[in-house]
Amino acid sequence: MKVYSFSEAQQKFAKVLGLARNEKAMIKKQTGELFSIVYKHASSSPFDVKGVKTRATTNDIMEAVEASRSAENMSQ
Repeated sequence: MKVYSFSEAQQKFAKVLGLARNEKAMIKKQTGELFSIVYKHASSSPFDVKGVKTRATTNDIMEAVEASRSAENMSQ
């Protein structure tokens, strides 16, 4: 764990962030307050999905949606 003074952390901010990727980094103010810099991996949304290449046209898709809706209505 590396502890930086507040002014040193300001001057070397990119270095502090780089260090925080691999180990705990702390910033200490003159008042004695201590702050921890923690690296968090960016999480992806479950809605981030890759696209699918197809030759279906918008019309093909709309017809399929309409067909599935009318099939649902018939089963009720």
